[in-house]
Amino acid sequence: MNEIAFRARSLHQKIHEVLQKDWDPIGIQFISDADDEYGAYVPAIYSMLIARKPSSQVLEYLLWLETEHMGLTADRQRTQKIAEKLVSFV
Repeated sequence: MNEIAFRARSLHQKIHEVLQKDWDPIGIQFISDADDEYGAYVPAIYSMLIARKPSSQVLEYLLWLETEHMGLTADRQRTQKIAEKLVSFV
């Protein structure tokens, strides 16, 4: 695996881990069969990060997922911290 592919894979894994362990709006962190529950959201976040989008854009995407896509009530402050953590990876 070349360096670029390794970095991309590493960033994908970090994003997945944050979504699963820190963000986890539906509370599936400890359900082993749900390891890939948020996997579909990783590519969009990855694209934002490598394009150096601001945390505010990542925040809006996460809030959209929580409220519009999942129909949940979002905690903006908590989700802001998650967005900032994700942006700190690049």
